[in-house]
Amino acid sequence: HMLILCFCCPLFIHTVVHIFYAAQSSNKKFSTLSVWLGICVSAICGLCHKTQQSLLSSASGYSNYRGVLNWCVVMLVLSNARLFLENLLRYGILVDPIQVISLFLNDPYSWPAACLVIVSNVFILVALYTERQLSKGSFTELVGFLVHCTNMAVMLTFPAAVVLLVPSVTPVGGVFVLGTYTILFLKLYSYKDVNMWCRELSTVKAKKLARSLSCDRQVCYPGNLTIRDMYYFVFAPTLCYELNFPRSPNIRMSFLLRRLFLLSFHQWMIPIIQSSMKPLEDMDLSRMTERLLRLAVPNHLMWLMFFYWFFHSSLNFTAELLRFGDRQFYKDWWNSESVTYFWQNWNIPVHKWCLRHFYKPLLRRGFSKKVSQSAVFFLSAFFHEYLVSVPLRMFRLWAFMGMMAQLPLAWFVGHFLRGNYGNAAVWISIIIGQPFAVLMYVHDYYVLHYRQEAD
Repeated sequence: HMLILCFCCPLFIHTVVHIFYAAQSSNKKFSTLSVWLGICVSAICGLCHKTQQSLLSSASGYSNYRGVLNWCVVMLVLSNARLFLENLLRYGILVDPIQVISLFLNDPYSWPAACLVIVSNVFILVALYTERQLSKGSFTELVGFLVHCTNMAVMLTFPAAVVLLVPSVTPVGGVFVLGTYTILFLKLYSYKDVNMWCRELSTVKAKKLARSLSCDRQVCYPGNLTIRDMYYFVFAPTLCYELNFPRSPNIRMSFLLRRLFLLSFHQWMIPIIQSSMKPLEDMDLSRMTERLLRLAVPNHLMWLMFFYWFFHSSLNFTAELLRFGDRQFYKDWWNSESVTYFWQNWNIPVHKWCLRHFYKPLLRRGFSKKVSQSAVFFLSAFFHEYLVSVPLRMFRLWAFMGMMAQLPLAWFVGHFLRGNYGNAAVWISIIIGQPFAVLMYVHDYYVLHYRQEAD
């Protein structure tokens, strides 16, 4: 009986299906019944296949890879934990809090870096005073422009001269000071431009830019020219001044605590950098390549952790304290399929400043897009070299050339590499390019200071 059932049931069902499909083609009254019968046949016969793509195929449209990401993080931690422990057992503790503090305070009786940060208030007050005089008509536009230009020129040259001439300023302290002055330079430039735009606009248009420190009232120009308003902008996590910043309703203490996150990978990198000096000095290409690849992983991890600590934790912490509403400090730069997209999305505050105060003004003056983009990269290259060469007291132009090399790289990736290949090229340039620049500067600093002392 089982043999007869197994043979006859599929044959019977197959015959009935053909009858009903034929009836459907001649009479539409059987359409619902045929669909119902098709479902029953699929259930009885166990049909389980349909046209579909594998989840890992790009054509599937599947995008939930959260578990894979967690697996990558776990594997990354486990694979590097052994190297970190081996480094700790072999070399001991190379970076401790006392050493970090001593980098800033090389001389206990002299605080040059802290003094320079305090002196920066002079440039802030000069910019505020100039804008007040311009709003009252005491200064002409030409006089105000000259005062602003002098103030900002001294702002860049004065700290650089102190870092170069005062031996007690350490490289780390020099980077901190010049970074602070660079941020203030960009902020005060934006402050000058926006107030100039307000003077050029009519009273009705000026009210559209109005702002104050509270959410329920607004201040229009020149009511924004106050010390409180100025210092709110100085400490706000943005480089672009506005008369009306978006504000969050309150300060969330739990959010502040979650943002307090800081790790360091100097312990891992120092032995690799030290062991790289001999191959670099002897120009041993194979050994130099091996050291470069060894340095790439910890350098890249430290860069990623710096990105998370600064752009996510620190800037969000500051924004929460100041109730600053615009928290878009970065976009999805990790999905960059071109070099241009990466530079436009990994540092949003700088990108907004360049777009608003440098790129668009060049376009309005008749320059082409390519020339304007090249000028933006040139400005970025200048500040990269300024922040590296001056604290190290040597000028090698590695950072400048690295930034300018982004232009041909962006052209090559944009024209010949697309999709995943372009994204891989961006990641390779990040992972390999930075440690190469680090090795070049460390090598030159080592040759300039320690080898001369040994000789």
